[in-house]
Amino acid sequence: MHHLHLNYTSDMAKALHGAHKVNYAEYSTKLDVRMNVEKRREEDYQKSRRIIADIERKAYRHKQG
Repeated sequence: MHHLHLNYTSDMAKALHGAHKVNYAEYSTKLDVRMNVEKRREEDYQKSRRIIADIERKAYRHKQG
C-alpha cells in the first residue's frame, strides 16, 4: 500500500481529526479515507468561495446604492 510522506505537525493531526474524525495514520495509508477527506475539503472550499462571492456582491450593491 502507498504511504504518504508528509511533514505533518501535531496541530495538523488534531485539525484533521477534529474536522474529519480521521487520524493521520488512516489518512496516510488508506486511499478511500484520503479521497473522502479531500472531497469534503473541496466541497467546503467551494462553499466558502460562494459565500465570499455573495458577500462581495452585496457589498458592491450596497456601495453603489
